[in-house]
Amino acid sequence: MTSRNADHTLKTIQSKGFNKPMNRRHFLKTAGVAAAGATLTDAARASAPLPKTDFSLHIGEAAIELAPGKTVKTLCYNGQVPGPVLRMREGVPVNIDVFNGSANPELVHWHGLHIGSVPDGAAEEGSPMIAPGGHLRYNFTPRPAGTRWYHTHTMAMSDLSRATYTGQYGFLMVEPKSQPGSYDREIFLAIHHWEPSLMRMQEGMEECTGIAYQYASFNDKLLHAGEPIRVRPGERILFHFLNASATEDVLLALPGHRFTVLALDGNPVPNPASVEVLSLSVAERIDAIVEMNAPGVWILGSLKDQEREIGLGIVIEYANRSGEAQWRAPKFNDWAYSLFAKPPKPEDADIDAAPENLITMVFEKVGPQQDGIDRWTINGKSYDQLEPLRVRQGQRYRFRFVNASGCAHPIHLHRHSFELKRIAQVPVSDLWKDTVNLGRYNSIEAEFLANNPGPSLFHCHQQLHMDYGFMQLIRYI
Repeated sequence: MTSRNADHTLKTIQSKGFNKPMNRRHFLKTAGVAAAGATLTDAARASAPLPKTDFSLHIGEAAIELAPGKTVKTLCYNGQVPGPVLRMREGVPVNIDVFNGSANPELVHWHGLHIGSVPDGAAEEGSPMIAPGGHLRYNFTPRPAGTRWYHTHTMAMSDLSRATYTGQYGFLMVEPKSQPGSYDREIFLAIHHWEPSLMRMQEGMEECTGIAYQYASFNDKLLHAGEPIRVRPGERILFHFLNASATEDVLLALPGHRFTVLALDGNPVPNPASVEVLSLSVAERIDAIVEMNAPGVWILGSLKDQEREIGLGIVIEYANRSGEAQWRAPKFNDWAYSLFAKPPKPEDADIDAAPENLITMVFEKVGPQQDGIDRWTINGKSYDQLEPLRVRQGQRYRFRFVNASGCAHPIHLHRHSFELKRIAQVPVSDLWKDTVNLGRYNSIEAEFLANNPGPSLFHCHQQLHMDYGFMQLIRYI
């Protein structure tokens, strides 16, 4: 594609209102569609001739056999679930060709990367959709180092065969200059729930629109359907966990073993701590080392019996051990973000002190509507009515997230990381994330530096909440 044609494509994209807030359903139906060969760069410019591609992703339908007699048809990348692990070096530019073999416009979001708005892969920020049968080249410089991931960022509404309900996800590893901890090998495990259906569900004392699933898996296999993870006594394994579910939070355990958590959302924690239970909200990642020091045959799986019964688990088999895999629930849930943080800085110790540039955001449920689905608001307004938040480059801003509902929310900020400052009134510091689980009727404070100009999307990563109003755009002044 020539530079003139690429520039014309980008001007067309900008002319279609990518820099204005609008109804998300209307937006994604009318957003500019990328022509074959279009290129996205951090500066939204194209160059000719196109350099050699580093990675290729093909979006298409595949039949995934989760277990004998249990096959699901889904959209995925390169015919596999999860998609290929994309390994990159921090600071080294990459070119990624994406080919859309599906029947609907698509795009890919590079979750957790601090890149430009246009290649970030969110239509609300200015990223063009890829037409059915079309091709788009993403070009960006990956940073920061750590476990990131990539996934579709389309809307689904009540069509549960679209968006993150599908198998469109995969690990993206930005290699650090030095590896965290010492280990013998690494294993990638992505959590996903399959065959969704809408229903009303009880969450605590409140009824909410929810999703029921027939199956749940690590990668592409249900518990007992795939090969076990075979280990040796004394082996140190670095597990990369990703919750790629559209809506479901997950608690995990491995009987007789502990997880030493090294990183959350790919960001090294200041205080690596050992826990029996891992908690992953939607879109969260955990890097943890497990020392294999309890020979036997065990189930690494969900704490919920019903979730293991529909497949969320994998067998860990020690060398020279056999027999039925064992499950033993931990005595209590010892997970807490604060375990991995540092004590608060002096200026954050006073819970009554109001920091500068404080942005309070209250999240509430409105519903159900006539279609039986709840709507969500930020400070009393849904995305369609919300003006963008305005920030100035170089300044720090404190979010005060207040959950006024009985549903938990995985809160995600595009193109930036934020530092947790207060969790349910408990001050902490130096814990950096891009997604945080905001519990029912709870509050969290998080601070971010406005150091990546361009539109940035803020939203709940629970697909059903995002589609029905729970998001807002942030703009630099």
